[in-house]
Amino acid sequence: VAITNYGGRIVSIWVPDRNGKFGDIMLAHSSIADYIADQGGNFGALIGRYGNRINQGRFILDGQEYQLPQNNYGHCLHGGDTGFHHRIWDATQPNAQTLVLSCVSPDGEAGFPGTLKTTVTYSLSDDNALQINYEAETDKPTIVNLTNHAYFNLSGDGKTTILDHQLTLNADYYTPVDSTFMTTGEIAPVEGTPMDFRTPTPVGARINDYDFVQLKNGNGYDHNWVLNAKGDISRKCVSLESPKTGIVLDVYTNEPGIQVYAGNFLDGSLTGKKGITYNQRASVCLETQKYPDTPNKPEWPSAVLRPGEKYMSQCIFKFSVDKE
Repeated sequence: VAITNYGGRIVSIWVPDRNGKFGDIMLAHSSIADYIADQGGNFGALIGRYGNRINQGRFILDGQEYQLPQNNYGHCLHGGDTGFHHRIWDATQPNAQTLVLSCVSPDGEAGFPGTLKTTVTYSLSDDNALQINYEAETDKPTIVNLTNHAYFNLSGDGKTTILDHQLTLNADYYTPVDSTFMTTGEIAPVEGTPMDFRTPTPVGARINDYDFVQLKNGNGYDHNWVLNAKGDISRKCVSLESPKTGIVLDVYTNEPGIQVYAGNFLDGSLTGKKGITYNQRASVCLETQKYPDTPNKPEWPSAVLRPGEKYMSQCIFKFSVDKE
């Protein structure tokens, strides 16, 4: 695993396929200059202070209204254009398998209340799991929702799409969005819809079924699923497998939701590592998180962090190989 302290981005993950041949399963850029030039891709980045969208960039906390950047259809996406994905993090490497990144976001930065001290620990285990531990503390009541925007292609070839990847989501419900990608507040069943991945299904099997309004609204899959694991990190919530390589990615988290984004807005305008042009649906992102716009939907699991509390979020990306 290679990680840069610019945006805390995962640059590469090398994994052996069923024949023992190693391949890099991450979409990424080949230089910091390219990351800086690409303002919207968020390849492999740490996302904060609030991953995903907040409606019109506004929320009310303890009776006070806060205004955040409006960088996506009038909404605040991923903390705005100056979010954690463009920060240079302080980095220490206590051992060969652990990287600790830290930063301090001052009170009022991008409109967020409270000085937020954040530590993110990447650790690579001997059983082929990359674990991300997010911790944060604040001196004023605030909202926090940290995640990672890794772009996976388990074929190890960024020139191909992920439409053949088998996806399994242990989720009976998802959160529908409107045409601006904003959650409507509804929690809808996946039963009988193209959102049902409770059994292994190719990502591309139904992705272009735009008669189903949610796929039209999302330009494909770009939605949050409500995980049946309900924060139990010992329960697998997502599995992704490439039939070409046999590489399997299992995801575990203590968060209530996961955003699945199927690279719908990759359009061939970006050139990544090895000069590869990234075309539509060349990857899938699996972003563990609170639900989008949680601060404006009090009935959903809270994203509020108060002084004296510690925000703790965990995500495990576990890799294995299906030999068959």
